[in-house]
Amino acid sequence: MTVYALLFTLAAIGASETVYLIRKRVSAEKPVCLIGGSCNLVLESKYSKIFGIHNDILGLLFYFTALFISGFLVIGVAPLAFWDFIFKFAIAVGSLLSLVFTYLQWKVIKAWCFWCLMSAFTVWLMGVIILISI
Repeated sequence: MTVYALLFTLAAIGASETVYLIRKRVSAEKPVCLIGGSCNLVLESKYSKIFGIHNDILGLLFYFTALFISGFLVIGVAPLAFWDFIFKFAIAVGSLLSLVFTYLQWKVIKAWCFWCLMSAFTVWLMGVIILISI
């Protein structure tokens, strides 16, 4: 249960990162880019959408899903085995997508987005915590 409380906290951090990016995109403002200085290059690239949906929106849906499911696991909403499987599957898919997006920044776009890297790190950390807790 403690592990899922930690994962809930990480999902909340991830959600706040994506909300920041969504707010900046909607208001047509450049986000603060603490490293690289190329956030806009990444965020406005042709890879910033999947099936016409902005990656920040998809990220927010991912983090909200992680928030709800980890919350269910913390408070014990049945069926726990089902929620546990869905949660682990979602984190695995999120980790793989984060790996793809990081590769795209590195090798294709050749620019780094601090917020994208923070989100990838958050998802990977969630994955590592799950692997350690097995």
